[in-house]
Amino acid sequence: MIHVERIQIPTLPTKQPRRLYVYLPRGYSQSEARYPVLYMFDGHNVFYDSHATYGKSWGMKQYLERSKRPLILVAVECNTEGDNRMSEYTPWDIVWKGKLLFPARGQLTMDWIVNELKPRIDREYRTIPDREHTLIAGSSMGGLMSLYAAVAYNGTFSRAAALSPSLWAARHHEAELLKANPLASSTRIYMDMGTGEAEKHITVLTGLFAAAQRLTRAGAQVDARVVPGAQHSEAYWEQRIPIFMEYLLG
Repeated sequence: MIHVERIQIPTLPTKQPRRLYVYLPRGYSQSEARYPVLYMFDGHNVFYDSHATYGKSWGMKQYLERSKRPLILVAVECNTEGDNRMSEYTPWDIVWKGKLLFPARGQLTMDWIVNELKPRIDREYRTIPDREHTLIAGSSMGGLMSLYAAVAYNGTFSRAAALSPSLWAARHHEAELLKANPLASSTRIYMDMGTGEAEKHITVLTGLFAAAQRLTRAGAQVDARVVPGAQHSEAYWEQRIPIFMEYLLG
């Protein structure tokens, strides 16, 4: 079962309504069980092809029903107006040749998720609200945000999946973030990148493993993978769902 409603994020300067999706596992209404919660970025791309930006979703509903994972999944649609997604999903200003391209609103986004959305979900649904049972995942800029959440909000999220993360937007900030935020030893992070995304830019792959090494040195358990032939799209991220879910929850 998936509940869909329109919400606003009042702390962000853009007030465009966006969809909030809440997936409840089969049998939820017939039991008193409590469940872990996975939060995901780009919620419009998570469940329904008809809502997805390019007509293809991750197919998370089909995976969860097929695997029978006892999990609540909460996904929030990004702001699709203009370049608002880039700003909402970057923790740091993105500057090119001295010009500010995208002002950072990633911290505002995460503060809302942690301080407003999560408490609401924990009130309204039978969650297991502690850190150990709270996960986060995303791809591309959403993957960058998942890594940011796992570090800057390590007291809230114990596990994160970052598929094809846009590490180019982090530059030196990610290393500085790790220095300022010690990680709990139980932190578990999955990262990957497809070779089809890096055919002309091998530094994308070296950057992935450099980031994985820094996270490992900071105390996290990290699974970093290169996926042969994989491109930068939902169809390819869908193929990796069983891999990262097994790593995070196995």
